[in-house]
Amino acid sequence: MMPLAEKSLLTDVQKVSNNFFVAVGERGHILLSDNGSDWRQASVPTQSMLTAVHFINETHGWAVGHDSLILFTSDGGASWQLQQFLPEDDKPLLDVYFRDARHGIAVGAYGLFYKTTDGGDTWEQALFIELAAEEDKEYLLDLQQTDPEIYRSELGSILPHFNRLFVDGNTLYMVGEAGFIAKSADFGDSWLRMEEFYNGSLFDLHRTPEMGLLAVGLRGHVFRSEDNGQTWQQVELSESATLNSVFSDAKGTVYLAGNSGTLLQSIDDGLTFTERSEPDGKAILNGVVLDNQMLLVTEVGIKVLNLDKSE
Repeated sequence: MMPLAEKSLLTDVQKVSNNFFVAVGERGHILLSDNGSDWRQASVPTQSMLTAVHFINETHGWAVGHDSLILFTSDGGASWQLQQFLPEDDKPLLDVYFRDARHGIAVGAYGLFYKTTDGGDTWEQALFIELAAEEDKEYLLDLQQTDPEIYRSELGSILPHFNRLFVDGNTLYMVGEAGFIAKSADFGDSWLRMEEFYNGSLFDLHRTPEMGLLAVGLRGHVFRSEDNGQTWQQVELSESATLNSVFSDAKGTVYLAGNSGTLLQSIDDGLTFTERSEPDGKAILNGVVLDNQMLLVTEVGIKVLNLDKSE
């Protein structure tokens, strides 16, 4: 427990309801708030870096992080239990999503993909050959027939980092390194790897208010699709910092958050963006919009911005 936990590196934030917010970050820090401005630290059985959090309601939530760590709470974050911890693997999980209290997915670096159908009491690792790059598939199919054990090992090393999950109705998207983007219509039981349109890492995907798709990634790269990801057009930005997250508010404004204090906004559904970056230059990892305020998690903790000032 640290008195300045809310000033430490925080990596993800979720608005669970109008009066419940949760943020996670370094050293296993989990912070809870009833109003988005006053925060209390939860007691957590780990010091591993946490990278993502997902609650399905005000009581049940999961957080994931380094060492393939998965934490679970059933009392609104007051207490947390370990569901998985694999320090010997030395691989981070980077995102988690549950569609209900039983069915969840956690993904991460080096093709890490875990599924549960019992609320996380057991997690099963899955490997999907269809998520490998086209040039690797023939080699992998050959191995699958001749040496299943080496096949699993090779597939685990060939698959890209899976950086973020995005749920859009009945479709589950996943983005990652080297232009990786894939979608699933059966909650991750099978996948379609989509055609690459960029060879750098993608860190987030978002459905815009006018039903476009925005993908963001390394060095200020932003791509927009109006046909559910079949084709993509690059959005030109003045910024070149890596973009970590994209989110929107109820008014239809789209925001991009990234390194070096980068914060951009669009009022034309992601076609063009204007600056509202933070002068301290500290990385912004994610954010949520609440009425006339924006709640950001950054490398120096929680920031609350008044949106009325500069709009």
